[in-house]
Amino acid sequence: MPPENPGTDGQAKRGVPLDEGEAEDLLRGICFKTGPPRKVGVELEWLIHDREHPEVPVSEDRLVAAADAVRAVPLSASLTFEPGGQLELSSVPADSLMECVDATAADLAAVRDTLGRADLAPVGLGVDPWHPPHRLLREPRYAAMERSLDRSGPAGRAMMCTSASIQVCLDAGEEEPGPLGYGRRWHLAHLLGAVLVAAFANSPFQRGRVTGWRSTRQALWAELDPVRSLAPSGRLAPRDAWTAHALDTPVMCIRGGDGPWEVPDGLTFRDWMRGGGPRPPVRADLDYHLTTLFPPVRPRGHLELRMIDAQSGEDGWVVPLAVTTALFDDPEAAETVYRTVKPLAETAGPLAAPRNPLWTGAARDGLTDPELGAAAITCFEAALDALPRIGASKAVRDAVADFHERFVARGRCPADDLTDHTPGFAPLQGRGIRS
Repeated sequence: MPPENPGTDGQAKRGVPLDEGEAEDLLRGICFKTGPPRKVGVELEWLIHDREHPEVPVSEDRLVAAADAVRAVPLSASLTFEPGGQLELSSVPADSLMECVDATAADLAAVRDTLGRADLAPVGLGVDPWHPPHRLLREPRYAAMERSLDRSGPAGRAMMCTSASIQVCLDAGEEEPGPLGYGRRWHLAHLLGAVLVAAFANSPFQRGRVTGWRSTRQALWAELDPVRSLAPSGRLAPRDAWTAHALDTPVMCIRGGDGPWEVPDGLTFRDWMRGGGPRPPVRADLDYHLTTLFPPVRPRGHLELRMIDAQSGEDGWVVPLAVTTALFDDPEAAETVYRTVKPLAETAGPLAAPRNPLWTGAARDGLTDPELGAAAITCFEAALDALPRIGASKAVRDAVADFHERFVARGRCPADDLTDHTPGFAPLQGRGIRS
């Protein structure tokens, strides 16, 4: 979930009302900023559990004290907390994979040390396996979000308060066609995304029960909202598709000072510009609206890949970051992987991700799906070949190779290891998840 809260209601009142043409021009100009891929970033969300008794809920007072302690730590990344108390680290854009890995690892070490002094630990799972949703943040934004998402059922609260992910941020790509062109990368992200869901699925439990999904987190996103969590139409060019999607998605809320904020039902941003809201929207409202759209791939000038479950262990997060970066930014790997995943479009069919058969199968079946399993093997082999070319360290290459051997080559994902030991959730209480 995005921590941004651009603009204030006061700014909105002083702004110049937007018309449709201006909004479309703004969206086309900011969604894909093209050029040779040079930057990489990562956003890591973590559940916060008691280090020795993760099945026991952490009290609100204890979480607040821990958050205050972590905020006092000097970090290179920006630090935010999600509505249920999850911690998020958002790295600054780095010039290379290793610069991103090294800076983020240093920040995480400091965060772990601070939480450890309170007998707490950051936990890498896509969904909290024990605890029901409980919203701690009481800002008007989250109250409005809760009211809006409640219209589609309980998935919204679960997503807000009990989910955690790894979001990989990469440059949009070059203006020209080819393996590094932004159009190719956009299309690749929506097919490779299903492979990433399947390979890194790590959330088979919810509220103490096996859910039947290897990525319960992805299943929650698919249930979230009729439009808000969908990818844009694949029938349009990327800029046109995102522009139409953003303007034709209902606004989550209309800000109004200290709140409560108005939560309209079915008012699209386009409708609002045409006079449907309580006041005309301005640029700050459009900026804010964009932060309330949760597609699996979000264009923010760069591409934000949002489909990967949080990973267990101290360096589990490194593997999806390294694999995804290698497959997008190394031209040889990008060409190989595009040829590999292109046939998956037939399985996906006409429905948008994540509600099409390809993404549903990835979340439910992981790499036991033969088509996804075969694609994942090719993708990981291409990543392993590419990692030396993009300067990955031996430690990073070894981590990817170990994951490939342990899971991908065997048609498994992290969720399979967890459900192999369902009685007592034994692996969840072991060293691997508490680190």
